[in-house]
Amino acid sequence: MAADLSQIVKAYDVRGVVPDQWDESLAELFGAAFVRVTGARAIVVGHDMRPSSPALSGAFARGAAALGAHVTEIGLCSTDQLYYASGTLDLPGAVFTASHNPAQYNGIKLCRAGAAPVGQDTGLTEIRELVEGWMDSGAPAPAPTPGTITTADTLKDYAAHLRALVDLTSVRPLKVVVDAGNGMGGHTVPTVFDGLPLTLVPLYFELDGTFPNHEANPLDPANLVDLQKRVREESADLGLAFDGDADRCFVVDERGEPVPPSAITALVAARELARNGGRGTIIHNLITSWSVPEVVRENGGTTVRTRVGHSFIKAEMARSGAIFGGEHSAHYYFKDFWNADTGMLAALHVLAALGGQDGPLSSLVAEYDRYIGSGEINSTVADQADRIAAIKAVYGDREDVTLDELDGLTVTAADWWFNVRPSNTEPLLRLNAEARDEPTMAKIRDEALAVIRA
Repeated sequence: MAADLSQIVKAYDVRGVVPDQWDESLAELFGAAFVRVTGARAIVVGHDMRPSSPALSGAFARGAAALGAHVTEIGLCSTDQLYYASGTLDLPGAVFTASHNPAQYNGIKLCRAGAAPVGQDTGLTEIRELVEGWMDSGAPAPAPTPGTITTADTLKDYAAHLRALVDLTSVRPLKVVVDAGNGMGGHTVPTVFDGLPLTLVPLYFELDGTFPNHEANPLDPANLVDLQKRVREESADLGLAFDGDADRCFVVDERGEPVPPSAITALVAARELARNGGRGTIIHNLITSWSVPEVVRENGGTTVRTRVGHSFIKAEMARSGAIFGGEHSAHYYFKDFWNADTGMLAALHVLAALGGQDGPLSSLVAEYDRYIGSGEINSTVADQADRIAAIKAVYGDREDVTLDELDGLTVTAADWWFNVRPSNTEPLLRLNAEARDEPTMAKIRDEALAVIRA
């Protein structure tokens, strides 16, 4: 097909509309290019529940095998289940998913052996260039001896690995509502939670890549409404919501109130530090709450602040030897999970922490949720750089603030901070603000928005 790869090869993955932007013939070329760039003699491949995923995944496997690589297909899997397979088998891997995107989309998340990330700077650009060349000149010549394609089931081993990383022996009985959003959480949660002292109330566990109930994107508050309502109706202890490929997990407390991912990052950081004798480095991006570095310091750890985005987090995890990392978007990274992100492991930590004491989740997380945040507010602008320069002009001469440009522009004062950063894919500026109290946060948020939207 005549495809424009600049539209579907993103910073961290491949993603586009099927069959309009890409199809099985392109997936086969991506499989061949992946093998060529990684030099892999064997790879592991999985897919989510989208209608187009099995065919795309199979085509990718054929392209890889044609160039001589032996392919292990693990079939239906969450993204972190693919990372588990890549890590434990020490093989490069690919999972076919478009995460939380609508049904007509599909994509590929790629990793090297040991779940090491593949992005624009770590192989994805070379993969794109190979595919573009083959689109013009024809598919590459097959290897003298093609690779084999075999199947394996990793779900039980994945679940056992996660449960070995969290002490769940003293968890009291809990009632938990889980909204899988018709995504891969419906595949992984029953096995991971099997045998735990949990009363599981499932919401939308049927695997359905058309997402008939709501988008599988818990970052949008509209997609948490059903979970919040059910938690209150069931008088449950907590609720969990997974995105489409089940690598992110969002938490709501017993009142149905969302728990900020920064509070979950702080809670898990404290537990991981305790597990490591009160020592270790914790990674957080620059728009997580002040609560995170405070809790880490109080528990004996050190922090490293990074740009937003999993490639930066994973690179810093590897460089610093960090034991854990968290992002505002509910991505949670663990050294004991090959530095990869797994919302399921974070969920087990929350269950262990809640079940290891008698109070409700709202009381437990209060010590990790110390400030008032605005959440992420997007503004459409004609010129991103111009608006950031305008903010810099407003705040640059003030003696009571500091400015840094690690990622966009962060303005910090004694009692508040805000960050403005451009979207990489849309004409948007993203604002995040935080303060010690609600009136201050609202004032700073509105001041910044007035400049952004002027």
